Amino acid sequence: MGDKRKFIEELRKVFPKAKDMPDDQLLFTYNGLLYPSTICSPATFQALKSFEAREDDILMAAYPKCGSNWTLQLLGDMVKAVYNKDMPAMIPMLEFGAPEKYQKLKEESSPRILSTHFPYDDIPKTFFDKKVKILAVFRNPKDTAVSFFHFYNNNPMLPNYSSWDTFFQDFITGKVVWGSYFDHAIEWNKHIDDEGILIVTFEEMKQDLEAAVRKISDFYVLSLTEEQIKQIAERGTFKSMKKKAKETRGDFGNIIFRKGDVGDWKNYFSDTQSQEIDAKFEQCLAGTKLGEMLNYDVYCKI
Repeated sequence: MGDKRKFIEELRKVFPKAKDMPDDQLLFTYNGLLYPSTICSPATFQALKSFEAREDDILMAAYPKCGSNWTLQLLGDMVKAVYNKDMPAMIPMLEFGAPEKYQKLKEESSPRILSTHFPYDDIPKTFFDKKVKILAVFRNPKDTAVSFFHFYNNNPMLPNYSSWDTFFQDFITGKVVWGSYFDHAIEWNKHIDDEGILIVTFEEMKQDLEAAVRKISDFYVLSLTEEQIKQIAERGTFKSMKKKAKETRGDFGNIIFRKGDVGDWKNYFSDTQSQEIDAKFEQCLAGTKLGEMLNYDVYCKI
């Protein structure tokens, strides 16, 4: 409970500070990608280089707005059920926070759940040296774009967009925090068959959450009973998480959990924009294993 209160208190300090900052100071560039300056910093990225992973770490990687908070709650509930270990109110991204956070992570008991929005090639080498299993989460690009647009406009830590059209141009060209969705997807597709990598999609979790929990727990060799799988899936529905968002994440709750729908993109995309993403998908992912997993024709065509 103290951890939860501390997290909410930290956000209460960050939000007013971010609201007073000019848009051009809200972001900075590091290794060619944009990052939010209120929660990330070059000093933290430098300190991360000396971070040491453990073989039993659980790492979740996802492009923003692909279901990371959802997946992290599921992972937290799985670890709690198996190890009876208390989990933090919100499992932070590796790249968030002050440099001294890594010292605290060093003191945390195993297994640690860690997360990142970094693209594959920017994940610290220590995770590959230690052969840490990585769960990567993807979502169809059209719903990701719409969710990201609202995230920008509801989040004081990011600049606002005057219209969906202006955001769309930045999304498709990768001029958004953490870079291009398609660059992330291309990188992950290269490693889709690597040992220790499991890719799940937002849409498969939405379709059958119990099956997704079972798949993830099998990957991490977390021995759950069928009853535990059922309970974790019930607690992990979008409706259940949104209901508790204010309590667990304070003012950030409504920013993180908006709709959680599949197909909301149809309310925003013009025909031209839809065709532009279709062409980009065709260029980057058509005929690939990840492209097949995303079921593009089902979720992104009218």
